[in-house]
Amino acid sequence: MNRPYTIIVSEVTIDGKLTLKRGVSSKEIMKFMDEEAIRYLHQLRAKVDGIMVGAETVRTDNPFLTVRYAEGNNPTRIVPTSRADIPLDANILQKHAPTIIVTTESAPEEKVKQLEEKVEVLKCGDNEVDLVRMMDELYKKGIKKLMVEGGATLNWKLIKLGLVDEIRLIHMPFIVGGKDTPTLVDGEGFQSLDEVVKAKLRAHFVRGSHLITEWEIKFDD
Repeated sequence: MNRPYTIIVSEVTIDGKLTLKRGVSSKEIMKFMDEEAIRYLHQLRAKVDGIMVGAETVRTDNPFLTVRYAEGNNPTRIVPTSRADIPLDANILQKHAPTIIVTTESAPEEKVKQLEEKVEVLKCGDNEVDLVRMMDELYKKGIKKLMVEGGATLNWKLIKLGLVDEIRLIHMPFIVGGKDTPTLVDGEGFQSLDEVVKAKLRAHFVRGSHLITEWEIKFDD
């Protein structure tokens, strides 16, 4: 399989949270991100071929996923969603940048047709999106470098399948707490230290008032 070089990029609080509580947009904590950190995020967007988020991120945050605070072209926006449950008025369906919705053979046909009137729709899998196959298809479409901006469930699935090469974190200087508040990686989690995915710190630096860390992911052969 060929696949894009994949980088998870996220803002996280000191205690690893993505937002104030489940169901609340991550844009709430991003209000505290200063200009230098925002520019760093958009510079990364300008350097990749594709940018991916999960369907829940689209429904909760309604992002544009475009380059606005740096020089460069908008990457192709990609959303895997087994049921094609993307609101038809979502910002990613507007014409700011190319968009690919990745769904399944079992997705409601009427919803698929509605999305196809606006953007490209790619079917990968029967009942759940086959992420391995999706990556191969994206590579064939010229997506050689991919940035993933969440959410926590998508991050888990990609890491579990060994489809992530780097993680870059913009650290927000405050604590949220909450046992049900989404963290960087959700899902069932690994059950032993033998299973956990290891990372190597490649770089750390400050942009504005934010610590940024860049990690290389090391999967066991």
